[in-house]
Amino acid sequence: MGFILCVRAASVYRSTRKGSKLFDSDDDSLSTSSSTLSDRTLVHENDDIHDEEFQLEDYVDALYEKRPSTREKGLKGLVDAFSSDFEVVFAENKHVTLVHLFINSIKRGSSSEAALASHALGLLAITIGAGYRAHKILEEAMPHLSQALKGGCESGKRSAVLDCLAILTFVGGNDEDTEKSMELMWHLIHPKSAPQAVSSNKLPPNLVAFAISAWAFLLTTIPSWKADSKFLLVSASVMSSLLDKDDRSVRIAAGEALALIDELQRLIPDENESPEKAQYENLLYGKILNQVEDLSIEAGGKGSSKKDLNNQRSSFRDILASLETGDGPEALVKLKHGDVLKFITWTQLIQLNFLKHFLGKGFLTHMQENDLLQEIFDFTPRRDKQQSLTVREKRMFRSPNSAISKARTQLLKKKRSMAQACKLCDMLKQIRQ
Repeated sequence: MGFILCVRAASVYRSTRKGSKLFDSDDDSLSTSSSTLSDRTLVHENDDIHDEEFQLEDYVDALYEKRPSTREKGLKGLVDAFSSDFEVVFAENKHVTLVHLFINSIKRGSSSEAALASHALGLLAITIGAGYRAHKILEEAMPHLSQALKGGCESGKRSAVLDCLAILTFVGGNDEDTEKSMELMWHLIHPKSAPQAVSSNKLPPNLVAFAISAWAFLLTTIPSWKADSKFLLVSASVMSSLLDKDDRSVRIAAGEALALIDELQRLIPDENESPEKAQYENLLYGKILNQVEDLSIEAGGKGSSKKDLNNQRSSFRDILASLETGDGPEALVKLKHGDVLKFITWTQLIQLNFLKHFLGKGFLTHMQENDLLQEIFDFTPRRDKQQSLTVREKRMFRSPNSAISKARTQLLKKKRSMAQACKLCDMLKQIRQ
């Protein structure tokens, strides 16, 4: 009996050793395979990073070429890269060179090239963020952007330059810079205010709408305690006159600017009551409210787009509610990982709409990674949630036939065999005793 038990114990032991050897072999193989897979993934990721860097360098090299179409391709590539990804390292390392090249394209390039360069320059500032470098970019670009706005260049170029000037000033400008930029924009909105007055009929309506939006965007940066009733009164009077324009984009931009002006007027302390504030209230209740109400229910006319008309009605209903009650609009923006931003003032909404317009498809990416936008909107993103496994990954890790599942099964068998061997040894000891 003892002999039989010993034989069985030895057999189990040999089986356990065999299983152990197989498991160790498979485990080594699995470890090697995983290590190799990890190494290959790392190499692949590094290759992707290097490929991306080389691609960005190619875009920069294209800006030195004589052929305009080649330079435009390079600018478009950089605009797409800065929009879709947060290329902060590349931007910081190359910003001096890029500023020089972008300004050169704004000065000497065609309208389409200058528009792309203006967009790229603004994206560069957003990527670098507020601080000394952003201020230097504004200082270098300001004379050339100013010249482009004053010149008789094509409206598409001037619209892009307006956007660029607004972004550069917003990110890197001080109070004096903001005042200068807003004055340039105001000359387009209200040409009679310019040193050399020009007829407003010469300015395309879309350019006027862009100028109003850019001006209002910078108006949001003026602290409430710096709000001047006289300045706001003049601004409201001009915006009221623009509500009568034929172009719908001009009317909507002017209406939103009026809502912002009213929001700032309400923030002026009562002890600072002035004749200008009283005049503003007379203008508001005597004319502006009637204009806004009419636009919120406008029936439209021949050739009117139903979508554009509904957009106007919706916008002016919000504006009317704000002017009557003082309550701002409420807007929600869904971000990644379930984050939601809530906006309840015209200041926030105008900033949001302008930055979304400028960043385009890259807005969500920048909100997730760019400290500047997170500071502007007081937003802290959640950590990335663990990504769900793909079908292929589920097969690799969860399938009964996967290497990991087989290894897990062998480990369990090994533990059972060892437990049985220990029990047999205990039984042998008891028999011998």
